[in-house]
Amino acid sequence: MLGGVLCSLLDLLLPQTCVGCGASGPRCCARCLAELAAAPRPRPPECPPAGLPVCWSAADYAGAARRVVVAYKERGESALAAALADVLAYTVTRAVAAAPRPGDGGRRRLVLVPVPSAVRSLRTRGHDPVGRLARLAARRLNAYGECRAEVWPALAHRRRVADQAGLSRTERRGNLTGSLWVPNPGESPSAANVLLVDDIVTTGATLAEAARALRRSGAVASAAVTVAATRRRSSKPLRSRTVKMHPSL
Repeated sequence: MLGGVLCSLLDLLLPQTCVGCGASGPRCCARCLAELAAAPRPRPPECPPAGLPVCWSAADYAGAARRVVVAYKERGESALAAALADVLAYTVTRAVAAAPRPGDGGRRRLVLVPVPSAVRSLRTRGHDPVGRLARLAARRLNAYGECRAEVWPALAHRRRVADQAGLSRTERRGNLTGSLWVPNPGESPSAANVLLVDDIVTTGATLAEAARALRRSGAVASAAVTVAATRRRSSKPLRSRTVKMHPSL
């Protein structure tokens, strides 16, 4: 926690340069912010796991997007939360716009469920990066006026998992299966569309496990939304397919 406070103080005292491109000015300049939010679309992982909702991401996890996310998540640069929340909220609006509108024609009620950080990650980083992004994104969505958004911190870890870095797709799925649960399913918001929120999607194993835990509690994730998606490693061309959104989104 102290590390995060010191980083915030240094952000205020030292000359600022953009994390994404190095230009003088804010930590995420207008050009890099525009790059991050230029093309929100479904970016499913290669060989997605069973149960993974359609996953929308703002950008590929590369270039400026990768540098900004790493600085925010791993280096405690909390000042970047505002820019990333803008990107996340915009991606949510694009995902919602792609789905059939509800019959009542009113504002859609959305519930954002952040994927929780492991306890040891919270201690190391000194902050909850995804939870903060979800809360800020909900505020943006409410300010836009097209959606009524709230955050439901439903998910919790029920056991320790290994660090996902360096694990294969199969190992990631095995590592995460059964690791999440909903401690208080009775608190599930009624008559709302639930969207999972995370910073990055790689193999989709984490989001698939989160969706499984929600289903077990009686809630269904209509979609998942992330800031960035890891590029596919396969060189084989993807077959085009129609993306089907959950009808309630």
